[in-house]
Amino acid sequence: MEVQAQARWVRSTPRKVRFVADTLRGLPVAEALAACQFNPRSAARDVAKVIRSAQANAEHNFNLDKDDLVLKELRVEAGPILKRGQPRAMGRLFSIFKRTSHITVVVEDRPGVSPRRRPVSGLPPAPQAPSRAPAARGTATGPAGAEAGAAPAPPEAPSSRPAAEAQAQAEEPAPAARPTRTRRPRAKSAPADTPGKEKKEKKSK
Repeated sequence: MEVQAQARWVRSTPRKVRFVADTLRGLPVAEALAACQFNPRSAARDVAKVIRSAQANAEHNFNLDKDDLVLKELRVEAGPILKRGQPRAMGRLFSIFKRTSHITVVVEDRPGVSPRRRPVSGLPPAPQAPSRAPAARGTATGPAGAEAGAAPAPPEAPSSRPAAEAQAQAEEPAPAARPTRTRRPRAKSAPADTPGKEKKEKKSK
């Protein structure tokens, strides 16, 4: 049996209400109310009121068990628009549209329906532990180590520098050392006699 409840002229835009309604269709009523309780959108409270109204209609008017009710249909339709205005510069008026919505909920009794578990999407996969390969035990040198599976040491690679280049570098003459400059000490000039001293000497005489 289908039971319907409707809320008209809800002061929320239809687009915002549809964001909530799209996540609740087909859920049991108890699970839908729990989802509305933890939904941060303000339109979830208006949708929850209509769902509770439909649940109460089915329970009191038709004697249906509330645990068997499922949201069969959840429609959101656009209502009338309240047109307002905001005065702006140079005598202009900016229009403000206050939109309303009509919310319709249809519930149906389905006995024995278990709550639907939706898959969690958007989460990264769990990290897997790296697999560790067992280490080789044959590490002894000599024939015993070779029999145990120890790999022989690779031969040393020959030097890539040719002998001619090394010989040419050895024959190059060493750069000549620069001669160091020695600074001569400056001769100290005798202080010139100032006229003030001569006057003082004449006065003292």
